[in-house]
Amino acid sequence: MLLWQNCTPHPKARQLKNGDLLFVTAKETGLSGAINNVTQKQKEASFDHIGIVEKENNHWYVLHAAPKGGSQKQDLTSFLKDQSNDGQKVMIYRLKSDYQKSVPAALKKAESMLGKPYNFNYILDENSYYCSDYIERTFRDNKIFKLEPMTFIDPKTGHTNEFWTEFYRKKNLAVPEGEPGCNPNGLAASEKLERVGEL
Repeated sequence: MLLWQNCTPHPKARQLKNGDLLFVTAKETGLSGAINNVTQKQKEASFDHIGIVEKENNHWYVLHAAPKGGSQKQDLTSFLKDQSNDGQKVMIYRLKSDYQKSVPAALKKAESMLGKPYNFNYILDENSYYCSDYIERTFRDNKIFKLEPMTFIDPKTGHTNEFWTEFYRKKNLAVPEGEPGCNPNGLAASEKLERVGEL
C-alpha cells in the first residue's frame, strides 16, 4: 500500500467525499447480465458492483468485495482501470446529509471485514461476502440499507432465470429464491442516497 502514497491523486477524485459509494454499470452478458436481469430497478442505470471510498494519507482507496481478491482495499486508480477495461462506467452515490454521520463507523466496519474471501454462492454467510453484502454490512449498525427477499425470476417469463437455474445446479444448491440478501441495484434505489455523477 505504501507504494501508492506518493502517487498523483486521481484527477476526478476532487468530487469524492469519504464514504461515497461507487456503483459500476452492468454488462449485458454472463454473471453481470444475469444479476441485472433479475434485479434492475431503474431504466436509466443498472449496476452489478459496488464499493465504498476512503481517503487515507491524501490518497483514495475503494473498499469492496470482488471475485478476484475477496474483500479488499484497492487503490482508486487501479479500481477504475479494472472497470474501464470492461467498458463499464462508475457512478458516484452519496448518503444524504441526514445519514452522513454513519460514515466513520461504516468505514471502520469495512476495514474490519477486509481479507475475507468472496461469496460465490450469493447466500449470506459470516465468513465470505459478495459486493453489496459487504456494503450493506458496513452500514448495518446504522440501518442504512435493508436486506430483502432475493429473487431469481426473469420478469419477462415469470420463471427462474435459466442462468441461475444452471448456476445453482452446478453447485448442488437450491436456488435461494426468497432468502434474505441484497444487490447493487437495490442499494442504488435507496432513498437515503443521492446520485452525484460519473467518476
